[in-house]
Amino acid sequence: MNALMITIHVIACVALVILVLLQSGKEGMGVIFGGGGGSLFGSTGAGGLLGKLTAGAATVFFLTTMVFTYVSTQQHAAPKESIVLDMPVTEVPATPAAPAEQPAAPEQKQ
Repeated sequence: MNALMITIHVIACVALVILVLLQSGKEGMGVIFGGGGGSLFGSTGAGGLLGKLTAGAATVFFLTTMVFTYVSTQQHAAPKESIVLDMPVTEVPATPAAPAEQPAAPEQKQ
């Protein structure tokens, strides 16, 4: 199941990047840098189709991310276990340690 979820997640990531890059800008600052050319899908563009496909890919990406987060927290549900390091958390002392003594500054000769 984990391999299937990773595969779906990677496909959603790649599709989301491609779909966002296919969409045309709003003719703002990009025209200065040569972005004012024609559209790939004609004069009206494919805003409706690309917008729906992008929203679908973003939804799949969001859902797979949330599933990964849920599964990760369930695997590390035991107390005193770190999610990040996969090792037990050491106890933190109740009182802070005394600061180390500062070495005396060397005397300056004049």
